[in-house]
Amino acid sequence: MVRPLKEILKNEIGEEASRAYGAFDFIGDLAIIRVPEDMHGKLEIIGKSLMKLNKSIKGVWAQVGPVEGEYRVRKLIHIAGEERSITIYHESGCRFELDITKVYFSPRLAHERLRIAELVREGEAVFNMFAGIGTFSIIIAKKKSDVTVHSSEINSSAYQYMIRNIEINKVKNKVIPYLEDACNVSNMLQGKIDRVIMPLPERAIEFFDCAAKSLKGKGWIHVYMHVPYIKGESPNEAALKSSSLIPSGNVENTRIVREVGPRMLQVVHDVRM
Repeated sequence: MVRPLKEILKNEIGEEASRAYGAFDFIGDLAIIRVPEDMHGKLEIIGKSLMKLNKSIKGVWAQVGPVEGEYRVRKLIHIAGEERSITIYHESGCRFELDITKVYFSPRLAHERLRIAELVREGEAVFNMFAGIGTFSIIIAKKKSDVTVHSSEINSSAYQYMIRNIEINKVKNKVIPYLEDACNVSNMLQGKIDRVIMPLPERAIEFFDCAAKSLKGKGWIHVYMHVPYIKGESPNEAALKSSSLIPSGNVENTRIVREVGPRMLQVVHDVRM
């Protein structure tokens, strides 16, 4: 997509095409694109060019600010196509309904969600501490016949979509949703959980003790973190070094999930307690 889009844009805006956007995500039939601030005057041209290139895209939104706030929602503005923010996204044989302006969602974690689902064993009780629209939880429930996935979320919009997605994917008997703070749910589940997922990289370490409290004395915690690395340091070095921040337990595996910014990684530590 990158090279063809630049070629189309070159005809529209000239040499500026080489720096017209930083990244884009396709979520269902909608696209989210990041554009440098000094090129916001050309957002409509960029959006229409993207739609011309990918006929399945029905609407384009530009991310004009960082992911921020308690609910980690992107600041988006509509730039082309249908002015609609609700879409249906497909992943790992599941369907997910969401509003990209009200919830945070990244299609770039598809491989990671499937990896975790494959690690879960039949008969496990899983706790997804930051469930969002239910993606991790529902994929696990669809892949395993005998699991229970407790899923907490504090964003009421994301929670409502999680309820909807549980129904769509027919896993109501396996996924238990909570509109509640993760630590409060952890207190309710104390000593009942085999595996905890912590997909909130900005704050996961703060909640680690709550995660550990929910376990049956032993089990697994998958901790997602944002890890910076300095000039001259390899990404792998930085990722491995960040395992020292885990309060307790044995880090059995460290994996770089993706780059999320200049010299900033998203990393997951698979911790055996």
